[in-house]
Amino acid sequence: MTAPPATAATAPAHGGGAWRLVRAELRRRVSLQVAAAVIVLFALMAAAAPLISSLGGWGPEEFDKSAVDPYLGGLPLGPLGGVSAEHWLGVEPVTGRDLFARVVHGAQVSLLIAFAATAIVVLAGTTAGIAAGYFGGRTDTVLSRLMDLTMSFPSLIFMIAMMSVARDVNRILLMVLVIGLFGWPGVARVVRGQTLSLKHREYVDAARVGGAGPWRILARDILPGVAGPVIAYTTLLVPGMIATEAALSYLGVGVRPPTPSWGQMIAESVAYYDTDPMYFLVPSFCLFLTVLAFTLLGDALRDVLDPRGSRS
Repeated sequence: MTAPPATAATAPAHGGGAWRLVRAELRRRVSLQVAAAVIVLFALMAAAAPLISSLGGWGPEEFDKSAVDPYLGGLPLGPLGGVSAEHWLGVEPVTGRDLFARVVHGAQVSLLIAFAATAIVVLAGTTAGIAAGYFGGRTDTVLSRLMDLTMSFPSLIFMIAMMSVARDVNRILLMVLVIGLFGWPGVARVVRGQTLSLKHREYVDAARVGGAGPWRILARDILPGVAGPVIAYTTLLVPGMIATEAALSYLGVGVRPPTPSWGQMIAESVAYYDTDPMYFLVPSFCLFLTVLAFTLLGDALRDVLDPRGSRS
């Protein structure tokens, strides 16, 4: 294991110096280059899902009954779950739907929910954390108790309950809101602690003495100071959001068929893991690879942009 550069421990949390360290770390570590390439690949695949799936000649909801054997319970014809020139990753049992098209469109749904929920979490958490840390007093008390209250809920159970009760709604929008509702206190606590440290710095006192108002100080002095830890924390949030969406879909309260998602595909493939392992392995491998890539990149960004947090 290679040790991080000594300068990373003393680098500022924001500014050009920190980003130079990030670029240097990416150039130095091959694992981070691979992780970044995987993230870009899946992001592009999700953004261009209709175009990419059309290259295989099949849509995510098209049935191909000729690709499955009705006399063997609908198992795919051919080796490796029906992998062929026509179906690049094989087909689903019984339905004959193309796995390549399903995985590509599943990436779009899973990453859309993860990125949107992360955006809500970061925006709400950063706003609450800065307000609590800078204004203090009653504002800090109210927001801190709200953080404690939200974090005390068994989030997964409440997510399942809320997703089960709300039926006739947009499932993707509902998942984004529900996941975001329980995720913001972690970011808020990180930002609050950073803000408490920054608001007593000399340059903040100088801006206050110079007549700058609180909103100007927050925008020009506090927010850039917390940007580094927030960016690092955000990168580590994304894999958790992807896993949460997959877990909810796996439990049957997430995205509903025929809309594909990786978690839903894994749930449906469990019944065929012994007779058609490819059906289980393909979405599982995509989920594993994406979560691993974000985790590696997030750890590296935290080491550079928030070295004190990485040692705690």
